Amino acid sequence: MAPGGGRQRGRARAVRTAGVHRPSLLPPLPGAGVSYEPGASYEPGEVRRLFAEEARAERPDLATLCFLIGAEADPSLGPGDLDALQVELDRFAGELPYRPGGAREWAEAVRGLLGERYGFRGDASDYQRLDSSLLPQVLERRRGLPILLSVVWIEVARRAGAPVYGIAAPGHFVVGFGSRAERVVADPFDGGRVIEAGPRSPAQEVGAADPLAVVSRILNNIRAWASGQLDRSEAALWAVDLSLLLPSHPAQLRYERGKLLIQRGDYLGGAAELEAYAEIVEPVDESAAEKVRGEALGARSLLN
Repeated sequence: MAPGGGRQRGRARAVRTAGVHRPSLLPPLPGAGVSYEPGASYEPGEVRRLFAEEARAERPDLATLCFLIGAEADPSLGPGDLDALQVELDRFAGELPYRPGGAREWAEAVRGLLGERYGFRGDASDYQRLDSSLLPQVLERRRGLPILLSVVWIEVARRAGAPVYGIAAPGHFVVGFGSRAERVVADPFDGGRVIEAGPRSPAQEVGAADPLAVVSRILNNIRAWASGQLDRSEAALWAVDLSLLLPSHPAQLRYERGKLLIQRGDYLGGAAELEAYAEIVEPVDESAAEKVRGEALGARSLLN
């Protein structure tokens, strides 16, 4: 992706649709987190429209998609906040040395900037916080889940011209610099510590994650955080709704959405969602479809 390509699309759409721009987008002083000026928020439904549009772009912009997840969670965020977030990432990138060398030099340069100078890293308590999955809050707190900290590493390094990509390891997420022939892997959750270097065989390779895979995993984390807790069901529902806007998603999400609607008291909406899911699974599993229809009937009976 050319630096800033998706970013410019996101900015232009957001400003055009809202029609209001924030008065100041000056980056914060070194040592300070992101500080947003008060201003216009998105119109109802606009975040999801922009999210769906960006997800289907030829080259989806990872920072824009992650910001829109944050805006879904925090309705006070608006187009100017997206600009401010992109400016902050640009500012970090501008503080990296120009072409420091090979993969290890890039990894050490980003670690020195983000991990040491600005203190981005993770903590066990971050797994219990929703804002650890929201990019605007991660930039402000400089704490987050491994995948969100990796997003910061990737977006800053990419802007500076580094050969960088996300690596979806089982139960963790890290960042790779360089190619398979000369690769260094860093762990942003541990302040960017280099955890592996040198070539790997194909059998050892873990997946390099594209932007949509990263976003899907972030939304899965939010759903897992909210799972089974009524007071978090709103977050679970919007995470499912955003997941359904991705070009590729499992049909099981329709079932999950129906159960969440029923849990939140929308019995008719939940029953309709379950019935729609039953239609999807019936051609491959009639007994499963019949069971889901029974759940939908039970939800409708709660109206009596």
